[in-house]
Amino acid sequence: MKRQKTPMVLKIKQVITIIIVGLIVIWFLTPLVLITISAFASPSDYYQIDKVIPTHFTLSQFKSLFFELEAWKAILTSIKVAVVTMLLSFVIGLPAGYALSRYIFPGKNFLKLLILATRMFPLMILAIPLLIIFMRMGVSDSIWGTSLAHTAMVLPMIILISSSILSGVSVDYEEAAMIFGLSRIQAFFKITLPLALPGLAASAIFAFIISWNEVFVATILTLTNRTLPAHILKTAMASPDYFKFTGGFIMAIPAMVFIFFVRRHLVTMWGISLK
Repeated sequence: MKRQKTPMVLKIKQVITIIIVGLIVIWFLTPLVLITISAFASPSDYYQIDKVIPTHFTLSQFKSLFFELEAWKAILTSIKVAVVTMLLSFVIGLPAGYALSRYIFPGKNFLKLLILATRMFPLMILAIPLLIIFMRMGVSDSIWGTSLAHTAMVLPMIILISSSILSGVSVDYEEAAMIFGLSRIQAFFKITLPLALPGLAASAIFAFIISWNEVFVATILTLTNRTLPAHILKTAMASPDYFKFTGGFIMAIPAMVFIFFVRRHLVTMWGISLK
């Protein structure tokens, strides 16, 4: 027979767990806190060597970044590119994910591996060929060109994630709907899609965030229609340090907001707890 753990042992384990979780939280939150403080710090206070943490704050660098460096245009471009990327990746990736989750065919597992293998290649290897192809197609330095490049990056993950999510929805529901007269497409839109919607919404936010934060491809493919990360890399990185922190803070806000709202569906996104 197994000996029951004493209350003292359980309490010690609980304390150790709390300490470990606290250290992990501190590890992840410390950079965000430092970026936020530095983004709002006044320039004179920021460069005082005897001050570890600035105590005087201002919005002047935000105004300069938005209006003088025209970051507002880059923000609008980033939003457009991320939305188009999200829509394109789902228009292509959702049917592919459905086929992988519902049909059995030779080479299915190899196909999944091949889809995932497309993410093995470094972006710096793919960026130059993409630039040449897009220049010949006439879509370089455009929102559509950047969106297509980001879609190529996001699509493998969307296919595999949507396949995992749809696999969590029992095929019996679709078969029952088809028995009552619905076609397979109608059963998908009326039965399967509503059940899988929370996880698919989380994966859509995942695609949006990847496009929003991507910098290398956007920098290579664009000169005038730059996304926010590419714009910050071009302008703010040549500016004083507090401008860099301001740009980093602006870039981090959407990701933090979206993660906060979809945190309940992050596990569901991988098809683990979908019922």
